[in-house]
Amino acid sequence: MTLRGAIFDADGVLLDSMHIWRELGARYLEGLGIQPEEGLSQRLYPMSLEQSCRYLKTRYKLSFSEDEIQSGILGIIEGFYRNEVKLKPGIPEFLSAMKSRGVKIVIATAGDRDLLVSALERNGIAGYFDAIFTCTELNTTKHEPDIFMSCAEFMGLEPENVEVFEDALFAIETAKRAGFITFGVSDESNINDRTRIKELADYYIEDFRGGI
Repeated sequence: MTLRGAIFDADGVLLDSMHIWRELGARYLEGLGIQPEEGLSQRLYPMSLEQSCRYLKTRYKLSFSEDEIQSGILGIIEGFYRNEVKLKPGIPEFLSAMKSRGVKIVIATAGDRDLLVSALERNGIAGYFDAIFTCTELNTTKHEPDIFMSCAEFMGLEPENVEVFEDALFAIETAKRAGFITFGVSDESNINDRTRIKELADYYIEDFRGGI
């Protein structure tokens, strides 16, 4: 059997972290003693960080500059990854089983490397990974296959011998087109795309505690 490799996305796959992006505005306001409006997360979710800061400043008549608001929100994100974020259930056992079979494991993420490493170390799984690749460092996105191809090249494997674990439909589409074995991963953030993910991905994982 050909030795296979695995590429894991971080947010929504390894880490139960996607909810923080919906909570940012409310957390920020609550930290100022301000009660957020109902439905705030739905209003902010499609916005960029800059647009969200502008909305908060205008809607809540904040005295801070937009840059100061952004700094405060980024501080919330950093605190979450360094102190709060938890693993998806079953992840340590899943990774351990892979390692015991000699599978090479890397991470491909659009997130921040330092915050991710902090989260992995705090949750005790940093040692399972042979490398971390970030979209920022490669100057790419997961709409292009570059990050996945870089991971495969690092492992010395062809795409058909590498499994990609993703929760985002567009990333699964990218990996699939590039010839990788794709695993769609259930997350609360992808509920609207779940039917299409199940149709497209080679495999679908509801819960890592069930194995493959």
